[in-house]
Order: sequence, then structure tokens, then C-alpha cells
Amino acid sequence: MVTLPVAMASTAVRSSSTLEAWTGDLIASLPPAAGPLAPLQEQARAALLELPAPHRRQENWRFTDPALLASTSPRLLRPEQGAGTVSPHLRLRFDGSGDPLDGVTLPAGLEPIAGAELHQRLGSVLEATGCAHHWLTQLNQAAAEHVLALRVSGVAPPLELLLPAGASDGVLPLRVLLVLEEGAELELLQVHTASGASATSLVLEAHLGRGARLRHGLLAQGHPQASLLAQCVYAQESGSDLSVVSGCAGWGLLRLEPRVNQLDGAAHTSLRGLQRVIDRQIADTHSQVTFSGPDGQLQQVHKAVADGQARSVFNGAVRVPRQAQRTNASQISRNLLLSDRARIDTKPELEIVADDVRCAHGATVSRLQQDELFYLQSRGIAADQAARLLQRAFCEEVLRELPAMAAAWRPIDRLLGEA
Repeated sequence: MVTLPVAMASTAVRSSSTLEAWTGDLIASLPPAAGPLAPLQEQARAALLELPAPHRRQENWRFTDPALLASTSPRLLRPEQGAGTVSPHLRLRFDGSGDPLDGVTLPAGLEPIAGAELHQRLGSVLEATGCAHHWLTQLNQAAAEHVLALRVSGVAPPLELLLPAGASDGVLPLRVLLVLEEGAELELLQVHTASGASATSLVLEAHLGRGARLRHGLLAQGHPQASLLAQCVYAQESGSDLSVVSGCAGWGLLRLEPRVNQLDGAAHTSLRGLQRVIDRQIADTHSQVTFSGPDGQLQQVHKAVADGQARSVFNGAVRVPRQAQRTNASQISRNLLLSDRARIDTKPELEIVADDVRCAHGATVSRLQQDELFYLQSRGIAADQAARLLQRAFCEEVLRELPAMAAAWRPIDRLLGEA
């Protein structure tokens, strides 16, 4: 058993009690439950009042202070409507205040999910990945008034989803459900932005049928007073192929929780993530991949860049139970530390019960290499420019795997603050 120092323990208690008071104020400010999500709203509001708020005495929040979240106004955020933009592909704007499909004619391969099927599908992937009753899930379900629910069949056109929090202060709950039928294919780019103090809560569920393919890109550029709490959960049937690429920077508090369950094994999963933190920002990624059948594959690369007094956290869990024979899983955490006062905590972990597997993991934390800097400077490149070039090369390994439509957002420039 680990005993916290008195000062740390008392700080954790204050943080927890403050966040619990904030949660109560938020629930009190919410309008009465209504619409298709009303039953979920009522259940989650009751559950949220009983659940302990995240605090640093909990193992998976040990390095992450949720104080910034408690400083957000405990009320629903109503972002200002943005102007429409021309795009060569399907672009939807979802700000939580209305149905994102109102007035939209969906192309072949995409159709809305509603009625009884919506209630049947919502929450099923959360259950399959073991996070249906987590505090972050209940927070989202208590406040979310609308859901973007889509069924994908055949080869669907690329979809860009804009999720702006704007500059106002408040909580923005967003709920997304994707169901890919057998053999379906979808390329999705999800773009989160914030320009002021706010808290975005996202729950995204995706179910991949047999042989389905999902390429999911998440690009998130925030604000030092903004929080992003994102749970992206996936259930894969055999033969399916999932690629998730995330690039996040600028958030005062970032909590990203990707979870995958290969339901029958014999599926392929690729997870690539990049987070950049400066000043006093906190970025915390907790991923979990579970193989529930044999012959599954995983390639995971997580990268972080930390400067100033910022903190980057990564905890990647891979579970291989006895029935998941012949699993082939690789997990690596690579981190770049640019300041003596920044911190990086990384913990890739494997939980293996099966005896016929090929699994590997590792972690590195390094600084910019002096010999590489010297080489560039010897070619006439200034020291600060050489350092930027090496940072770009470090980040590019992840960001180049984003869907092609991400190029218009100039992700490498945005995440490095050079846009």
C-alpha cells in the first residue's frame, strides 16, 4: 500500500471535494432531461452524484490535477454559430446545441441511426471496453442533449467533423456513435478547437463489423484555460482494421482515453498519438487494448514533447488473456524533454496470460541530440531553427498518418505553435 505525504493527501482531498461541488453545481444548472437521450441523462445525473470525482489519490489520476476542470463555469456551453466553409468532402459541424444532421443530405454509404436502434446501440461499446460507468462517461451522459449517430455501409466518402468550443466559458458535451457494417470503410477526421476557458467532454463509440475498416484522425488545438476530456472507444469484430491517429496541443488539461476491444480476435489495430505541452499544461493519455480472441495484432506508438513546467503522462495497457493465443502486439512510448522543469511520466504495460504470443513494449525519454544540432548548424542553420527542425521530424512520424484531409489544417504548424 502506498501512503501519500500529508501535504499531497490534503491537496488531493481539497481537489476532490472542489470537483464534486462543481459537479453538483453543473447538474443543478442543467435543463430537465428531454429528447432521445433523456433516459440516459436521468440515469447519469443520479449516478454522477454518487461517484467520487477524480483526484490524485486514484492511481490513474495520480499525475493529473483536475483543478482546471473545476475552475470552468458549471453550465452548458452554447458556442456561437460559425460561418459555413467550402470543402471538397463532407463536413459536419457539431457543437452539442442541436442535431448536426438537420438540413444535411447524407451521401450514399452514410445514414442516421435513430429510434429503438439508437437506444440499443448507445453504450454497447462502452460496456464492451469496460468504461460505461466511469466518471468521465457519466459526466458526458448527464449533460449531452444530442448525439451524432451514423451507420456506415460500403465505401463511404471521407467525413470531417468540426467540434468547436469557441471562446465562451462552460461545458461542451459531445456524443458520437459510429456503426460500420460488414466490409464498410470510413475515413474520419475529427477536429477540436477552443479559444477560451471551456471544458469539452467527448464520448465516441465505434463498432467495426467483420472486415470493416476505420481510419480515424483526431486533431485537437486548444487554449491554456481549456480542458479536453475525450473517451474514444472501439469494438472490433474479426477481420476488421482500425487506425487511430491523434495530435493534441495547447490544452491546459488534456485527458485522452482510447480503448479497444478485439471481440473475437483476428483483427488489426494501429494507435498513433502525439501530445505537446508547454508552460504549465497537462496532457494525460490512458489507452487500453484488450484481445478477447486469438490472432490479433496491435502496433502502438505514442509520442510526447514537453517544455516549460508542463507535464506529459502516458499509461498504455495491453491485455492478452488465455484465449488470445498468437497475439502479435508492439507498444512504444517515445518522449522529448525540452526543459529541466518539465516532466514526463510514461508507463507502457503488458498483461499476458496466453503462452503463444509475440508482445513487446518500451519507453524512451530524451533531449534534442547535440550531434544532430551540431550537424545542422555546421550547414549554416541557426541554432533555434535547427531545434525546430528536429522537433518537426520527431512529430512528423505520427502526424503524417492523419487522413489526407488534415493537410488543410496544417497540423504540424498548429501543434508546434508555428501556424
